[in-house]
Amino acid sequence: MGDHWVPPSDLASFAELDHDRLARRGHAEAIYCEGKSAAQIAAIARAVGDRGTPTLFTRTSKAHAQAVLSELPDAAVHDDARLVAWPARPVTPSGGLIVVVAAGTSDLPVAREAQLTATHMGRRCELIVDVGVAGLHRVLGHLDLLREARAIVVVAGMDGALPSVVAGLVVAPVVAVPTSVGYGASFGGLAALLSMLNACAPGVGVVNIDNGYGAGHMAAQIAAS
Repeated sequence: MGDHWVPPSDLASFAELDHDRLARRGHAEAIYCEGKSAAQIAAIARAVGDRGTPTLFTRTSKAHAQAVLSELPDAAVHDDARLVAWPARPVTPSGGLIVVVAAGTSDLPVAREAQLTATHMGRRCELIVDVGVAGLHRVLGHLDLLREARAIVVVAGMDGALPSVVAGLVVAPVVAVPTSVGYGASFGGLAALLSMLNACAPGVGVVNIDNGYGAGHMAAQIAAS
């Protein structure tokens, strides 16, 4: 199809937006942008704006972000998380606290995607960074905050051990996110995924590799009022 302009009337040729999801499930549809052209994203953004549906655009490139802004100029672009949010301002927080934990700085883009997703779903969210298992004193220094949380998202690559450590210290359920960060034997996050699936601490649920959006959404549902 290319990146030529696709008028909204042609939207049905490549997308059928689920505008009723907000009423049906309490949270609106998110648009996964990877694999879509900038023209397609622009047409989707125009339809979103016409209906006034709060929407997150995930896995955006710079071209995708510009396409959204061409139709929704007041949207918020978060380059660090590859995410665009419309409206830019999150809804007033309700429910319990969510804490997002990033094992390393390299895990931060996925952690930020989780944090922003939960925030735009109406949860108060705190971020803790660079507290991987190579220095356990770092995560222990945040124990008071972790124990305040209604739900915790733990994002880690390499050996993927941090979710088990955190889950063994807190009451709240832990949503574990393996990332594709690591050397060759990490197999693009598969090693971390298997470690998390084999967590010895109870109360750990695992989402797919690099799926910050899915983790933030799950945590927001857990922490609902």
